[in-house]
Amino acid sequence: MTDLDARIDAALHEEERRLLEQIGDEPPFLDQALGLFRRRNAWVNWLMMISQTLLFVAGTYAAWRFFQAAEILDAVRWGLPSAVLLLMALIIKLSMWPEMQIRQLRLDIARLRGLSDDRT
Repeated sequence: MTDLDARIDAALHEEERRLLEQIGDEPPFLDQALGLFRRRNAWVNWLMMISQTLLFVAGTYAAWRFFQAAEILDAVRWGLPSAVLLLMALIIKLSMWPEMQIRQLRLDIARLRGLSDDRT
């Protein structure tokens, strides 16, 4: 690497360091997750979490009955609903992750816009 390349690299590292200090740290995961329940549409997330919890409890009960079944027909009668209910609970839970990431991305974009406005 030439001297010019080393100076450019050092200048870039200095600029990156300054930008990262201005942006700040990313909030912890728990703060991001709990932030889903404090916004304008928090009622939707509360409704999803309540329905997810009910589906999980029902799926767990059906799974317990599945493992207690003595006959094949009873096992099928409890096993299939158990699998469906637990999968539905999982899908509802995982559907909240993208919303959390979108919220964080919007905050980061707003923060970067504020930084770019300060430079001009």
